[in-house]
Amino acid sequence: MPPPVSLVVTDLDGTLWHRHDEVHEDTMAALAKVAELGVPLLVATGRRVKTTREPLARVGVAPPAVVLNGALGVDLASGGRFHRAAYPTGQAIEVLAAFTSVGLSPVVYVDHPRYDVYLAPAPSTHPDHAAMLRPTAGVDDLERVVAEEVVLGFGLIGIPVEAGEAAVRAIGDRAELHLDRSLDHPGMSALTVAPRGQSKWDGVLAFCAARGLDATRVLALADGPNDVELLDHAMLRLVPGNAHRSALDRADHLIGPAVDGGWAEVVRFLG
Repeated sequence: MPPPVSLVVTDLDGTLWHRHDEVHEDTMAALAKVAELGVPLLVATGRRVKTTREPLARVGVAPPAVVLNGALGVDLASGGRFHRAAYPTGQAIEVLAAFTSVGLSPVVYVDHPRYDVYLAPAPSTHPDHAAMLRPTAGVDDLERVVAEEVVLGFGLIGIPVEAGEAAVRAIGDRAELHLDRSLDHPGMSALTVAPRGQSKWDGVLAFCAARGLDATRVLALADGPNDVELLDHAMLRLVPGNAHRSALDRADHLIGPAVDGGWAEVVRFLG
């Protein structure tokens, strides 16, 4: 038998939930059971703090979370940080210049007391995405932002696939790149750009160190290409059957899709 699980780490979109306002009742029951068993739970997501905290709060949970694909580790209940992996200033400047060279003005994600993100006056991200961000967004000269602020990442949602591909070519090996079809904007793409070498696993290691947990006994539930490093390092890997091929290739066990409450199967592996 494998050793007992020290930590459950879960992705959100496509894993814990199908849509963040559609959490299956079996998944809700399993979340309560994980808490009852006393197994720590850590969220690991590409989302930012606000869009992680608020939907989880609506279902009554506020776990610690690794957000922005490993850039920041935050206790959602207290706001305390246990991990931060910001861009080196020079690298952030180079990435912005690459976006600019192909005519794109990205969203810049930051660790700031007031703002989650900065936008240029005319951002390239989809207007619906920009509107969603504006309540927690600063509007500024992005060249100043990347030179002076704590930059955690760049992103664009709902842009033409060709524009995303042009940005990927321009940025090259300056950063970790994830270009995917946009779930919210059919026929368009979503691009996230993180510091070189960064992954969700960095935040998991930081959390384990902060809490005195054994990082060799992690159970991970995840479904996407941005979860590869997390799955590669986990002791047990539970992957929805409708996941991306890169996640399916790493699965120890296939679980049902999020829309059917497949996440609830985690309880079987917790003793």
